[in-house]
Amino acid sequence: MFTFIFCIILLIGSYFTYAKYLEHSFEVDKKKATPSSTLYDGVDYIPLPAWKTFLIQLLNIAGLGPIFGALLGAMYGPVAFLWITFGSIFIGALQDYASGMISLRHNGMSFPEIVGNYLGISVKQVMRIVTLLLMVLVGAVFMVGPAGILENMTSVSKDIWVWIILFYYILATLLPIDKIIGHFYPIFGAALLVMAFGILYALFFQNYTIPEITAGTLRNMKSDPSAFPIFPTLFITIACGAISGFHATQSPMMARCITNEKQGRPVFFGAMIAESIIALIWAAIGMAFWGGVGELNTTLAEHGNNAAWAVDVITKTTLGKIGAILALLGVVIAPITSGDTAFRSARLIAADFMKLEQRSWIKRLYICIPLFIIGYGITLMQFDIIWKYFAWINQTLAAICLWTITVYLMEKQKNFWIALIPSIFMTYIVSLYILIAQEGLTLPYSYGVIISIGITSLVTLGITRKLSTFKKVKL
Repeated sequence: MFTFIFCIILLIGSYFTYAKYLEHSFEVDKKKATPSSTLYDGVDYIPLPAWKTFLIQLLNIAGLGPIFGALLGAMYGPVAFLWITFGSIFIGALQDYASGMISLRHNGMSFPEIVGNYLGISVKQVMRIVTLLLMVLVGAVFMVGPAGILENMTSVSKDIWVWIILFYYILATLLPIDKIIGHFYPIFGAALLVMAFGILYALFFQNYTIPEITAGTLRNMKSDPSAFPIFPTLFITIACGAISGFHATQSPMMARCITNEKQGRPVFFGAMIAESIIALIWAAIGMAFWGGVGELNTTLAEHGNNAAWAVDVITKTTLGKIGAILALLGVVIAPITSGDTAFRSARLIAADFMKLEQRSWIKRLYICIPLFIIGYGITLMQFDIIWKYFAWINQTLAAICLWTITVYLMEKQKNFWIALIPSIFMTYIVSLYILIAQEGLTLPYSYGVIISIGITSLVTLGITRKLSTFKKVKL
């Protein structure tokens, strides 16, 4: 319990310490006009209250990530607490805050355009294609998954549910952000927090034992590819809650709704910390609910590592009837809300690189019709193989985002080391993973380590060559 509580304290404390340092680094000015007023269009650029932007951002970046990923990451034991805590503070929250603020400073510009501004036109073109396809893939997956669950709960076929969800996606993507997302997402975001704090109450008052970090825990970290080594697999498994590239694709939506720069800290940094606390709680209940880490591994293995099943059992047991409702919210509504914001992000990404203003319905339809046709087509395909690579692509996006932040800070003559070190770390992680993973090259672990060091060194050398063009950094 001590490790768990200490990690929560660190996460909360970072909001009042490290986040303020980041504010100082970005020279935040609450009097400076924001895109929500200077570019108001009644569709995407709309001022929203700070509490709404926080809850919408939380739901946008969270969904099921800090629940499912944390439960599966908990199979590695309490070392997951360390990754969630320190990964969130020094990598994830840094990425979310910096990417959100950079978008804010560039009139709510979408992720690929920001990357291109700082890493070059070639990277921009690749990121436009990859990010757009990834958003459509996420949207398609989050049509099929909830539709299958709803089919099992009702007498309505999966295909009909897909069409119902697709119709909702079209509305949520086309309508002004304050109509559906602005009205309902704060409610769903609050429900996500209520579920997490309900589980937290159970952890404290229902006699659960949460494992502690010990020297033995760290000594037992293995480097056997056949056993899914903690390093790097844990850092791919727990993405949302620690660091997720998907977040950087979502932040521009709220960058277009924030009313002053001071709101960046609660909306971008604060939402990430809140998500990490949710992940920490779910990792803890995962380790404690069945009596220990070994029991968690055995139980999940017996049920095909089905995190949705585990969420259902845990919430119903610890929270009763309320838990059943919240479980339904988690496994059905949360992915649907992630899916529609993925499609909305895809629209904004396409609009940015096509230079199409989005005030008119017709121009929004020009973009949305092809996106939804492709998205629906994907639901008819066997895309399991593609989806297996999502976790790796997601963390690769995070590495690219961190390099973008590094270059931005270099140009502004600020302390770029706060982004450079995480950039190097995440580049090494994604390189090593794809080299040794079953869905990758399946190289021996030792070979993977050597090659990934080489890849990381080359990338680092290429980016840091820009240092020669900048003056001495201000710390």
